[in-house]
Amino acid sequence: MSVDLPAERTPIVCDMTGAPDTAEERMAEWGRVIEAAYLHRERAGASIALRFRADDGIDAWVRDLSAREKACCPFLDFTVTVERAEVRWEVTVADDTVIDDETLGPILDWLFDLPDTVGDGIAGMADHFDRHGITVSSNASGSVFELRSH
Repeated sequence: MSVDLPAERTPIVCDMTGAPDTAEERMAEWGRVIEAAYLHRERAGASIALRFRADDGIDAWVRDLSAREKACCPFLDFTVTVERAEVRWEVTVADDTVIDDETLGPILDWLFDLPDTVGDGIAGMADHFDRHGITVSSNASGSVFELRSH
């Protein structure tokens, strides 16, 4: 007899240990690219997309930020495309990630709201998750963050 066991939940951990920047610096850089070229956002199911003007350097800038995000947050996938003079940054859950809806929803909500809340920094991110029943804990250096449902 075989028994189907539920899949293990993938730990939702952002590890910036080897990153060339800090979490606050990364947030500030997202703020600069949003200020420089943000156009609009979209949400469809379990994905969000931010669109930016395809001004000189914006595509490369968003691609660089996306590569750094993927390095620290492997539970998400980031896709950058250029369509009709717009850079589209799409975020989805990585195929091999098992994440419950109670955690996924607030993560996507936070990313979707980023153009409005990026100035709140990491403290604002932690407040957002706390309001949605998710605890953000970090290591002593602040380079590793784990999100857990209360």
